[in-house]
Amino acid sequence: MHLDDLDELSADERRLWNAYPQGRPVAPPPDPTPSADPAPSADPADPGSPEQVIRAEVVAALLLGANTAGAPGDRPALRLTGARITGRLDLGFTDIAAPVHLTHCRFDEAPLLRAAQVRELSLTGCTLPGLVADTAQIDAGLTLTRCRLTGPLVLNRAQINGDLDLRDTTISHPGGEAISAVHAQVSGNALCADLAVEGTFRLSGASVDGEFDLEGARLSAPGRHALDAYHVRVAEDFTCHPGFSAEGRLILSGATVGAAIGFCGARLSNPGDIALEAVDVTVARNFDLGLGLKVDGAVRLDGTHVGTELSFRAAELTHPGGIALSLRATRARDTDLRTRQPIEGTVDARNAHLGTLHDDPVTWPADLRLADTTYDTLTLPLTATERVGWLRRPPGGYLPQPYEQLAATYRRLGHEDEARTVLLAKQRHRRTGLPAHTRLWGHVQDVSVGYGYRPLRAGLWLLALLACGTLYFALHTPAPLEPGKAPPFNAVFYTLDLLVPIITFGQEPAYAPRGTGQWLSYTLIAAGWILATTVTAGITRALSRQ
Repeated sequence: MHLDDLDELSADERRLWNAYPQGRPVAPPPDPTPSADPAPSADPADPGSPEQVIRAEVVAALLLGANTAGAPGDRPALRLTGARITGRLDLGFTDIAAPVHLTHCRFDEAPLLRAAQVRELSLTGCTLPGLVADTAQIDAGLTLTRCRLTGPLVLNRAQINGDLDLRDTTISHPGGEAISAVHAQVSGNALCADLAVEGTFRLSGASVDGEFDLEGARLSAPGRHALDAYHVRVAEDFTCHPGFSAEGRLILSGATVGAAIGFCGARLSNPGDIALEAVDVTVARNFDLGLGLKVDGAVRLDGTHVGTELSFRAAELTHPGGIALSLRATRARDTDLRTRQPIEGTVDARNAHLGTLHDDPVTWPADLRLADTTYDTLTLPLTATERVGWLRRPPGGYLPQPYEQLAATYRRLGHEDEARTVLLAKQRHRRTGLPAHTRLWGHVQDVSVGYGYRPLRAGLWLLALLACGTLYFALHTPAPLEPGKAPPFNAVFYTLDLLVPIITFGQEPAYAPRGTGQWLSYTLIAAGWILATTVTAGITRALSRQ
């Protein structure tokens, strides 16, 4: 269309045409015949205002320089309120020098800004069937606040040299990608507070040089990906604090966040599947998944590195029959597992390093897997017996490392007795999986010297057997083998000769008990050898730990 003839413009279009060179705002003229009960406006955000009708080709012509009637010093700008824009606004592959501010406008078709270079684009309270701005460059930021989009917002590989502002906007594209911002670059903040999205919000590979704020946002894509932020980079905070909710899977895998990630008070729902997938995420400060977070589905944080604290304090996680929380190979300086109630499902922390670990027996999960898990210290002062119950929660076979890790923690705190209790429990657990004859020998070592971790027990056994043998042989003196050559009988040293296999006092070879005394001597000899063997095994085990 050629607009050289201004007679082609309607009255609404002429007012916009004349106001554009000076950047004056254009609003609907007042209704000349107001009524006591005016008809509702087409835009619920601006009730009672009449609607202007502007053709998209007129808007495009203005933005592409059709009106050059401005005086020196004028600053052209398109500032339009309360208009219906008919036709397709196609500004693809163009350079738009003037800022564009549209308020309470309604588009019949989705605007096209593919590969356009725009100085500033601001839409407030507008209704659109979508917006396509992939590979566009927007210098002063993109604002879509309090808008309603009934089709997708496409920002793939767009470069926004300011804030991306989507606050209080509703975008609906069920079954598809409602927002697609793959590899988009935002030089400022991504402001998405109270954003409502029906469909997938996809920004994999995108970068945000400021904060990413999703506080109060509502994402809905049941059974699909509600948020796909794979390998996203956020220079400051990634915030999904109170009011945030998501139906479907949230993907943050591979993300890098320069400050903190927060999900306090959020609601994540993807029953029977993964609700939050944050594998191999790097967070410089805190990863806060506590203080009112409710998750119906699994949380996977495998391989994630947290600079300071990983917290689940006062959170509720539910994934019955599966792994509710996976922390495999996760690294954190502090880890808080004091959930509001026991996690419903398995907690898998294998190969994780949890730093300073905060927990509470009241909220220990029924299935806690700690194979090759390490931690620096435990903040809750529990006895070794209580902590052994913590280690024995996962079903399955014997694993030595969790016991050794716990014992090492007690040793660092100076609690050597508690460390020995843990290592004794380790041997008892190990015994349950051994063959019957080996288990029998294990029981003997346990009863006699506690697998070497109870060395005083051997001394008590020795004293008890010595007292028993001394008393018996003092009352029933055995006959000498050679009456003229035998040394004077001493019940104490005779019993020691029987009990201690590596020394002799000359009593045992000179006397020969009969009957009951003979069986008692056999018993003392066997007990002596068992004690000597178990003590030797215990000493060897103790030395091997050093």
